[in-house]
Amino acid sequence: MGVTGVKKLVNIKRPGKKTAIPLVVKMDLFVDLPATQKGSHMSRNLELVSEIIDENLKKSVPDLETFCAHIAKLLLKKHDYASFSEVKAEAEYFLERNYPSGKKGLEPYILVAEARAKNSGEIKKLIGIRAIGMTACPCAREVIKAIGKYKEKYIPPTHNQRNITTLMIEVPGEDRSVDANNLIDIAEESFSSPTFSILKRDEEGKLVFDAHKNPKFVEDVVRDILSRILKKYKNLPDDVIVVVRSESEESIHKHNAFAERVTTLGELRK
Repeated sequence: MGVTGVKKLVNIKRPGKKTAIPLVVKMDLFVDLPATQKGSHMSRNLELVSEIIDENLKKSVPDLETFCAHIAKLLLKKHDYASFSEVKAEAEYFLERNYPSGKKGLEPYILVAEARAKNSGEIKKLIGIRAIGMTACPCAREVIKAIGKYKEKYIPPTHNQRNITTLMIEVPGEDRSVDANNLIDIAEESFSSPTFSILKRDEEGKLVFDAHKNPKFVEDVVRDILSRILKKYKNLPDDVIVVVRSESEESIHKHNAFAERVTTLGELRK
């Protein structure tokens, strides 16, 4: 039981960076209720966030997941009847990318983080991102190819999908090796093609052509992300949790295609 949609301004200053990045963060805060407790003192959640942020506006936190973990632990102190707490957060985030034209610009993404704490002292925190890309359907492409109308030197057409993918990975202890920018790279490399805010006509054509040379089902996006995670984070332990959710918004159907895998690095390594 708790509150959702709490918005606050949080300054994130990653280790090694000179300046902090102000992010408008939307948070959900929850605690469990014992059988003897009729309801939760929800105002305590808001008081806690206010104490941490509003009274320390000039201070910064190293990352969003650590911030969530800190709040999760303090929630258990505020709610001494609770044995478990959970904090979820997300924020809009911009990252510099190279456009097909060669110019640079800022593209939008979503940072996501979660933390779960137990009164035993155990705590889990996850960092993640949500990215938008493009998938080209392999099925329709093969059907058209089978018709025989197109010669080998041509790429058979297919229908396109806007793909929205969320990738999250557990951060063990004080490990700093997992960075949101790298997770964004992994997601975008796993689409048929990344998407961009600004494209000229010839760039649009090349992007679509390249995507059709690299058709993917929504489950292919999930598989490719997991494969890249394994290569990138070889030094993380086996019990690290990995979550990938991918949804392709269909252009020729009224429904969407969805794939998800919740697993651990150890299971993937097997």
